Amino acid sequence: QLTLVESGGGLVQSGGSLSLSCAASGYTLSYYTIGWFRQAPGAERERVSCMSSSRGTIDYADSVKGRFTISRDNAKNTFYLQMNNLQPEDTAVYYCAADSIYTCSGLDGNGGSWGQGTQVTVSS
Repeated sequence: QLTLVESGGGLVQSGGSLSLSCAASGYTLSYYTIGWFRQAPGAERERVSCMSSSRGTIDYADSVKGRFTISRDNAKNTFYLQMNNLQPEDTAVYYCAADSIYTCSGLDGNGGSWGQGTQVTVSS
């Protein structure tokens, strides 16, 4: 079973930046479609970004386009989410996820492996 361990997150002022990391163990991450989700209090879980295993196709939620960047380092079996120009509405618990599927259409939050979650809080 693929195990994911997140790091990063914390408290930042509006306009600041944070970087999240997700280290995988158990299997080679390059075979997995990876993504980041977030869930704010009282809100549904939202997929923030995804990178497919097959062609490295990337997508972002409209709310984070141009500010967040997903990347992976297969040599380190780790993937990342760089978050710039953070806003108070980005405050949420962020989760990394990975599934042994080819495209992002299947990374819908209902399967795969998940990190433990990390809190990101953006103050105004």
